[in-house]
Formats: sequence, structure tokens, C-alpha cells
Amino acid sequence: MGETIRETMRNFIIENFLFGDPGDFSDSDSLLEKGIIDSTGVLELVAFLEKTHGIKVADEELIPENLDSIANVVAYLAKKKG
Repeated sequence: MGETIRETMRNFIIENFLFGDPGDFSDSDSLLEKGIIDSTGVLELVAFLEKTHGIKVADEELIPENLDSIANVVAYLAKKKG
């Protein structure tokens, strides 16, 4: 399960923010610090998560610990889906 979510997230980020060029970022790299996404990108990521995974991301969940790397997103989704 986690591998599929990881791949889905990685593909979404590569296609939408890196224009198809995966470059050299790891699953634990900060998406904000590496300049891969900005504040608008975070909103796009949240919309994608809500649509794709049928969840609602609450305002208090919009924190780097949940959304700032692929690894964090995968862990957040696992926790959210319980």
C-alpha cells in the first residue's frame, strides 16, 4: 500500500512541479526548501490529496510535518486513513 501511495505522490510532484524531470530529490527532501513547491503548490498538493484519497485536510494539518516531503505525505495519509 505505502509503495503505491509513494509512487503516486512522486509522479504527481514530478509531473506538476518538475515538468516531467525527476531531477535528484529523495522522498525525505523538503519540497519547500528545495524549491520544488511554494505556498500555491501546497494548496495544489492538498487538493490532489483530497480528490485522490477521499480525505479532508484540516487547516491545522497544513504543517510541514504532514506535507513537506513525500515521506511525510505518505506517513500523513497512513495516519489519516487509519
